[in-house]
Amino acid sequence: MKDYYKTLGVEKTASKDEIKTAFRKMAHQYHPDKNKGNEEASKKFKEASEAYSTLSDDNKRKQYDMFGANGPTAGAGAGGFNGGQGFGGFQGFNNGQGFNFDFSNMGGQGMEFDIGDIFGEFFGGGRRRPRKGATITVDVKIPFKESIFGVEKEISIGGRERLLVKIPPGIENGQGLRVAGKGENGDGGPGDLIVRVWVHEDPVFHKDGINLVMELAIKLTTSLLGGTIELETLDGKIELKIPQGTVHGEILRVKGKGVPNDRGRRGDLLIVVKVILPKRLSRDAQNAVEELKRQGL
Repeated sequence: MKDYYKTLGVEKTASKDEIKTAFRKMAHQYHPDKNKGNEEASKKFKEASEAYSTLSDDNKRKQYDMFGANGPTAGAGAGGFNGGQGFGGFQGFNNGQGFNFDFSNMGGQGMEFDIGDIFGEFFGGGRRRPRKGATITVDVKIPFKESIFGVEKEISIGGRERLLVKIPPGIENGQGLRVAGKGENGDGGPGDLIVRVWVHEDPVFHKDGINLVMELAIKLTTSLLGGTIELETLDGKIELKIPQGTVHGEILRVKGKGVPNDRGRRGDLLIVVKVILPKRLSRDAQNAVEELKRQGL
């Protein structure tokens, strides 16, 4: 009768951890990829795998302790073996050229150890891709105007390197720019650099999609009669025509003075008109307004 405890070199009272440790040791020693062409090593590895599959499962171990390897579960290979050939569906080791496992017959009651962990150790971790270095994040603050038209900024990376970063037009507040290969060094190569851009608020302008928005206060007379106003924009000074009869809250549009997009076009400048009403009127002004009232205006 097979003695699984003897196969793994442990006592019958051994804990799960002791059984797992014993199997790991034997698996390392007799793994076929380390003993190519050695049939004896291949045999011992199969025996160790068979023993571990039974002793690592509480139900299988209990039945084994009561009936042995040839007890009531022998026909199913102790719940996980076919005729003592190791794992259910085990196909051998291809003459020492690697191995071919099929765990489909284990019914969710297979081994509890991490296959990837153990086999990864067999190959010295060779199947794991080396990790890239850590990502570095650097914060940059820029004026609102620079966020609209774009700018190049020189930044310092951990005090060890200075880098010129191009910030594109129309960047959003808090948006991150990724610079590949400028992070921490790692076995799999350097990580990336994230440049987090923070935009100062502007007292006059704010963004609405690809448009710029501002408010413009005008006098009542300009609202009624119209006129031309010199206006300071992000592009410089322009002459803005106020149409006659412009009302409070009306929006005037200046095309092509908004936010540049990635196709080289620009949005518009939207000007929200605020009509300022006088708090006091002179006698002449009051008479003029009364005249307007009489005319139904």
